[in-house]
Amino acid sequence: MEIVELKIERIVPRGLGIGFADGMTIFVPLAAAGDRVRVEITQRKKKIAFANIVEILEPSKDRQTPPCSYFGECGGCDLQQMNYSAQLAAKASIIADSLRRLGKIEAGEVEVVPSPQEFGYRGRARWQVRGRIVGYFRRESHDVIDVESCPILTSKLNEGLEAVRESARTGKLRAQEIEAAADSEKFVLSTDDHQAADLQCTALGFEYKFRPSSFFQANSLLVDQLVSFATKEFSGRRALDLYCGVGLFTLPLARNFTEVCGAEASEDSIRSARANAESNEISNATFLKSSVRSFVDTGEAEGADLVLLDPPRSGTEKGVIEKIAALRPKAISYVSCDPSMLARDLRVLVDGGYALDELKAFDLFPQSHHVETVAKLSLKNR
Repeated sequence: MEIVELKIERIVPRGLGIGFADGMTIFVPLAAAGDRVRVEITQRKKKIAFANIVEILEPSKDRQTPPCSYFGECGGCDLQQMNYSAQLAAKASIIADSLRRLGKIEAGEVEVVPSPQEFGYRGRARWQVRGRIVGYFRRESHDVIDVESCPILTSKLNEGLEAVRESARTGKLRAQEIEAAADSEKFVLSTDDHQAADLQCTALGFEYKFRPSSFFQANSLLVDQLVSFATKEFSGRRALDLYCGVGLFTLPLARNFTEVCGAEASEDSIRSARANAESNEISNATFLKSSVRSFVDTGEAEGADLVLLDPPRSGTEKGVIEKIAALRPKAISYVSCDPSMLARDLRVLVDGGYALDELKAFDLFPQSHHVETVAKLSLKNR
């Protein structure tokens, strides 16, 4: 057992604290900037090491008692040990660090828009079921911990968790994994053998319907601000919405563009997007079921004034960003839930002749290191 003492200097990508001791750079989960801790090295490679806290010798001024009794054991949240203002500062630092280190881009001070609620905000969840146990994966494990309630879930979604737990107790539940989602009125569950009813959300005056199996932002409290920033001040003849999901950004774009085309690989999402356009009386939006990689290789992707993209956490497929840069739209609005992927792709776009005009983050995921960032770019010397 290798034990060292160190001070946590700051929080870096993946929500890890970073400190230095014995010639090593040490990454520590569940830490707060300013903590002085004794840690046990769990993994070491040359001068890089990972460690777990054994004892907090002197707590940071930002450290708090985690409100959730499962925190530290559950693999979901990783920032509950920090007060909310410190979480926001950490996320701003993570974004700036990713852009600087991976993208060689200096973004200056990053604004992170706070969530109106630190808890009770999350309207989507994936629960694991093992016999009578219902909950989440244990941290760094595929074991499942039994969770009676989750403080980051909305009250409606916690009602759903209790209903699932009751079904598991009575032996009526066969599924091992359940997608769950809730709106302000109800919760719905989706398993492999059961497709749930639609949910509903309003954003910028548009009514959206979606299924729990389709992607939709988990924190509805910030959707208006996110969508507004990503779409405002753009106008022209044609816009593309790549990874369009159920049309969250497509419909607002249709207000200011002659035509908008959304591309999405999910059949469920495309079906919902078309229905959402029709119910909101949007007639200048079309939707194509296609991978974005295939779509940008077709003539359909040419001639756009704006490309908006909102890829999954894994980022864009290989070659997509290079192709978008080659298409040379006048403007790009990039919505990202992973700062490292964003930094990688922004480097390609900047090298391809684009200027980073605006960048703002939105804390859709309080208590975790995840953060949504929107970068807006324009083509130079067009």
